[in-house]
Amino acid sequence: MHPYYHPLFFNFIVYFNRNQDFFECHEVLEEYWKSIPGYSKNHPLTAYILLSTGLYHWRRGNVDGAYRTLVKAKERFLTFNKHDIHYTENINYKQLVQDTETSIEKIRKGESFTPFLIVITSESLKESVEEIAQTMELLPVGSEAVIHKHMLRDRSDILEEREKKKRRPQ
Repeated sequence: MHPYYHPLFFNFIVYFNRNQDFFECHEVLEEYWKSIPGYSKNHPLTAYILLSTGLYHWRRGNVDGAYRTLVKAKERFLTFNKHDIHYTENINYKQLVQDTETSIEKIRKGESFTPFLIVITSESLKESVEEIAQTMELLPVGSEAVIHKHMLRDRSDILEEREKKKRRPQ
């Protein structure tokens, strides 16, 4: 296993690159992010979460949401600092930012959804991602189950939580 990364970050890369399951990308990174003591919206993982969310929206035709979310992702990527290096050093970070910018431009021009890969530059990270990928069951690329995942899952816990919040005194 690669020493810098949490196993959920490997899952994220597998979902992103192998089957473009951007909803799962968001889910696994949010779980990882929330496990970090004192996590905040300024943490570098939020850039990747926003990237996944933006691509999920774009593919589903929510271009306004995709545009706003990808712009936020790009802004967060550009604010990474020297303490965030392990989120950038084993991938082609410049390419990632460029691909995010290209996606924003394509949305602005009304072009169709175009996925891209997170390019891994480290052999050890490639090996770790490959090792994790062998243990994962992935849905087919472009399947309804991947594209419309949030609509097809059991949302009863989410709806119950919303109702509880509505009933709380303000």
